[in-house]
Amino acid sequence: MAEVELHPFEPFLPARAKLLMLGSFPPQPKRWCIDFYYPNFTNDMWRIMGLIFFQDKDHFIMPTQKKFDKALLISFLTEHGIALYDTATAVRRLQDNASDKFLEVVTPTDVDAMLAQLPECRAIVTTGEKATDTLCEKYGAEKPKVGHCSPILFPDRELRLYRMPSSSRAYPLSLGKKAATYAQMLKELGMIHN
Repeated sequence: MAEVELHPFEPFLPARAKLLMLGSFPPQPKRWCIDFYYPNFTNDMWRIMGLIFFQDKDHFIMPTQKKFDKALLISFLTEHGIALYDTATAVRRLQDNASDKFLEVVTPTDVDAMLAQLPECRAIVTTGEKATDTLCEKYGAEKPKVGHCSPILFPDRELRLYRMPSSSRAYPLSLGKKAATYAQMLKELGMIHN
């Protein structure tokens, strides 16, 4: 049986976050270019954010290096109120890859505890099938279609659960179309205005 792998990162929870983005689980360290969320250089999350906020898919890439600028990402996420973590704190990889469908969740994340630390958070975004299924099951929410949301009742507020296209290159959608879907969600949340 595969060994249990513990989440390598602390939750990134800026105090004034309006949005909590939850993936499934980071890829294996051998695939990282930085020790932060969406660390695989071929993952497009930071290119999507670069396109939306700066009209430049390479905004977060360090010049002359195949790596993202962690300090720039932290500053950007803090300024824009975006928190990050994953829906599992411990998993087993049933195959030697980063695919969600071969992840067995051993310990789900205590999302309630994270939301309790984020009083201004009004929406959760899942960026993968496994993450979406895990949260829908936890909150009894209807599974939204990609690019849409379902309501979640939390004790002190109602939140929206958005299901976004995966930022993995394996997901069959162009970078521009992924960015447009994320931008629409950010507009609905009042986080961008263009």
